[in-house]
Amino acid sequence: MSTPALRAEGVRKSFGNDGVVDDVDLSVEPGEILLLMGPNGVGKTVLLSCLAGSSRPSSGTVTVDGRTIGEDGGETLSFMLQNAMSIGRLTGRENARFYSRLHPRFTDRWREDVAAFELEDDLDKLVENYSEGMTRKLELALTLSVDVPLYLLDEPTAGIDLAMLQRFHDRILDANDEGKTFVIASHRPQDAELADRIAFMVDGTVTATGPPDELLASVPPVVRVAGPRAATAAKDHFVGGELFHAGAEARGFLDPESDVSDIKAVLADAESSGSARVTTADPTYTDLFNYHVHLDGETN
Repeated sequence: MSTPALRAEGVRKSFGNDGVVDDVDLSVEPGEILLLMGPNGVGKTVLLSCLAGSSRPSSGTVTVDGRTIGEDGGETLSFMLQNAMSIGRLTGRENARFYSRLHPRFTDRWREDVAAFELEDDLDKLVENYSEGMTRKLELALTLSVDVPLYLLDEPTAGIDLAMLQRFHDRILDANDEGKTFVIASHRPQDAELADRIAFMVDGTVTATGPPDELLASVPPVVRVAGPRAATAAKDHFVGGELFHAGAEARGFLDPESDVSDIKAVLADAESSGSARVTTADPTYTDLFNYHVHLDGETN
């Protein structure tokens, strides 16, 4: 059995009496992409900081390639911390020059990436004048220019439009094909397309972990409802009484004690015009996110 690329055991991090990360266990295999998913404010960034060695856990241990984090002087990993990596008073090019002196394994790969990310013409502008998306492009290019086996990325696609999102994904997957390992924190369901495994984080702890296909298969049946009063009339037949809205449509998870016919009957009574529609659907990554984050896998 190979040594895990990264292992966290019983990691807790608190600030005063406030616990932010609570008893997290994670193991990441070499060459794996682990996606740490959860909404903003649940402790993903704090956990990544503990995994990177930039913040000391209140308790628990973190090892990278079998060694306690920090024993190698940080030369086995590269950490992209959102909004904390680039220096606003420097230009993009000056930031690259600064990081080239900071990390002993920094390479010139960033030049190819900023070109692929369409940032080349903005390198001589001050980063404080960059948009959020431009800043992410620079941060990812600089992070991946460090030639190490392990990358920890904090919300790398925040502020990135859908057209650029695929380029980010392709760049990460190319590095993964070269044997690089990734732990990526994200609140965007689209990033699930990258993952070999997903770990959902809620209220400071990891609540569910598994390959995307297995997690999708474990989600209760997804039901789509549409109609003026559909969401409130049928909520008792959905897990947690919750429906998630997308325009005029709402999606929810069928309660184990209910059937789609029960929902149709309720809506037939509530919608005198007969305009309510009920259909089933295959779960999407957005459904998976809603189930594990907002309902915390209530039926599991």
